[in-house]
Amino acid sequence: MGRVFKWIGFILGGLVGLVALSLVVVYSITEAQLNKTYEVTVSPIAIPTDAAAIERGKHLATTVGFCTDCHGANLAGQVFDEGLLVGRLSVPNLTTGQGGVGDTLTDTDWVRAIRHGLRADGRTLIDMPSNYYYYLSDTDLAAIIAYLKTLPPVDNELPSNMMGPLVRVFMLQDPSLLPGQVIDHTGPRPAAPRVAVTPEYGQYLANACRVCHGDNLAGEPGAGAGQNLTPAGNLAHWTEADFIQTLRTGVTPEDRKLDPELMPWDQVGRLSDDELKAIWLYLKSLPAVSSE
Repeated sequence: MGRVFKWIGFILGGLVGLVALSLVVVYSITEAQLNKTYEVTVSPIAIPTDAAAIERGKHLATTVGFCTDCHGANLAGQVFDEGLLVGRLSVPNLTTGQGGVGDTLTDTDWVRAIRHGLRADGRTLIDMPSNYYYYLSDTDLAAIIAYLKTLPPVDNELPSNMMGPLVRVFMLQDPSLLPGQVIDHTGPRPAAPRVAVTPEYGQYLANACRVCHGDNLAGEPGAGAGQNLTPAGNLAHWTEADFIQTLRTGVTPEDRKLDPELMPWDQVGRLSDDELKAIWLYLKSLPAVSSE
């Protein structure tokens, strides 16, 4: 019996050692990723100051940009997640209040952060969907920055990030959590489509939907909680009016209530009728992709 317990001890000790070694390897790799600096030439854009551009920027930031999802309703930041395995994920205060970054970022810094997912020192941001914002037109990006620069100051000092083991494992599984390493920083961006009720403009507006619904919008595994938005999904049975009504009310034609924590219908629903119609035309034009 003593020999059995001895072997069990050897096995358990080996497993503990293997886990410890794995954690050391994961920590080393992810720490290198977090501290890597990217030499990127940021193309300057002129930031407007007129009321119309600022209002346009607010519209984009609070609808298709989903900025309030992570930075909070007043964009003053928050501790997004915290726990023994997660560590601590703090989302920055974007205002000029105490603890905010609004009075420290230059126009170039704003462009670098939003378009390239990089800090001023060239290190990557964490879980910032810049790989989707990269395709914003100069005009729309400038409008968003113009709006952010007018935010009222909110005092909110936040603790620094502390990456726990679970987050570090996710970083290896999903490279887009560190946007600086997945963006082709010198790659061309497609020309912004004309603002109109067209599939092309709908595609432009729906670009960030891929964060949850997947790159092909079919809600493939690993894409989050998003359902299949292609004609192979449930939307095939909806009309344009159903689509708009769902995003205005959060209730589907099947009388299912959407959870705004999973599907931000309350933000997307603030798009104009023409913008929602353009998105609908784009979704209808997609190839049918089964997600089963």
